[in-house]
Amino acid sequence: MARTVRDTNLETRTARLRLAAQRKPYWRLLETGLHLGYRRNSAGSGTWVARRFVGDGRYKETKVGTADDLQDADGVILHSFRQAQEAARHWWRSEERKELGHGPEETGPFTVNKALDAYFAERDRRGSKSVAKDRSNADLRIRPELGEVEIAKLTTKRLRDWQAALAAAPRLARASRLATKRRAKAIDTNDTDAVRARRSTANRVLTVLKAALNHAFHEGRTQSDEPWRKVKPFREADAPVVRFLSDDECRRLVNACNGGFRDLVRAALLTGCRYGEMTRMRASDFNAEAGTIAVRVSKAGKPRHVALTDEGQALFANTTAGKTGRDPIFTRDDGKPWGASHQQRPIEAASKIANIDPPATFHILRHTYASMLAMRGVPMGVIAAQLGHADTRITEKHYAHLSPNYVADTVRAAMPTFGIVERGSVVKLKPIKTADNPAS
Repeated sequence: MARTVRDTNLETRTARLRLAAQRKPYWRLLETGLHLGYRRNSAGSGTWVARRFVGDGRYKETKVGTADDLQDADGVILHSFRQAQEAARHWWRSEERKELGHGPEETGPFTVNKALDAYFAERDRRGSKSVAKDRSNADLRIRPELGEVEIAKLTTKRLRDWQAALAAAPRLARASRLATKRRAKAIDTNDTDAVRARRSTANRVLTVLKAALNHAFHEGRTQSDEPWRKVKPFREADAPVVRFLSDDECRRLVNACNGGFRDLVRAALLTGCRYGEMTRMRASDFNAEAGTIAVRVSKAGKPRHVALTDEGQALFANTTAGKTGRDPIFTRDDGKPWGASHQQRPIEAASKIANIDPPATFHILRHTYASMLAMRGVPMGVIAAQLGHADTRITEKHYAHLSPNYVADTVRAAMPTFGIVERGSVVKLKPIKTADNPAS
């Protein structure tokens, strides 16, 4: 805390009342570049003013309060000499922070809520693409339990208790339009996949919390990062469980779709693009000569060009025919654009018709595209480039086990046939040719 300056002419109301009334304040130096002044009025209370040196012999002045000449100080409107000094220093620090490009000075203890706010503001400034989802996770799963806790008072035990409770908490269901709160679905502790999924969610939320706390630590808002550095994520909770459709399921799903939605599903299977990426595509993004479709806005923030097969090129040639460059490639049957969740009900309905259970999603269609490439020996680097992954690590994590490899080929070639398994008599029926599926 800054030292309180003493001044026999200003620190008591009796002394100030003896001063002559004048427009020019009676100045007192508080520290280099900062003065506190008292302007004596001819009638009524005087006022406290502060001035800050800004260079070239110039000062910037501001009023910091009314003096307690006639009434007792309250620290809000009426200021004593000591309180006026504190107000002047607060104003001076705020001006200094503005010049250095910082936000307003924080008041009160620096809590987890403030750390999250500062972290998300920095990500917004950098243009992070997934900040909205992480902010929603923080609002639902971090702030209610830890938001008001001062960072300096966080302990490893408290963080581990919060992590364990989060992993055991019921899964949040999608809120209905009329619901004011999200309903919870109880977790089945005997379901290993459900337990793994909850732990995976806890790991993702922990990553957001630790990132916010680390940002606060690097900004000098706390002295140590040891309490959360000791909290480790659950092991083997994020093992990839990749579900993809077979060739026959892909055909059945496409045949179960109609109109503009059918084009959207076919594009997902032929490009591996995300739903949001496809709904933002414009006719000018299709390059017929190069046989590519451009993804200008992706989750990673980097544009990419997806190479198309002959079938993919034919699809985009048909869907862009007669459109101007700015026209969206994919629209609903009423001509309106596809919204953030407009795909959910149509794909669930199509999955039911196609007898696909559990229902397909556009993320599964993306997995299907990548899995088909991996099973046909396409290098991981090529798949990563098509999907828009920053490198091959996430691609290998999900799809490397599907690639033809030396170990599997060697085992199958070397292992003898014992004759201990009888051949079944069940023969898979060939699909019936229909008008919708003449290629069957």
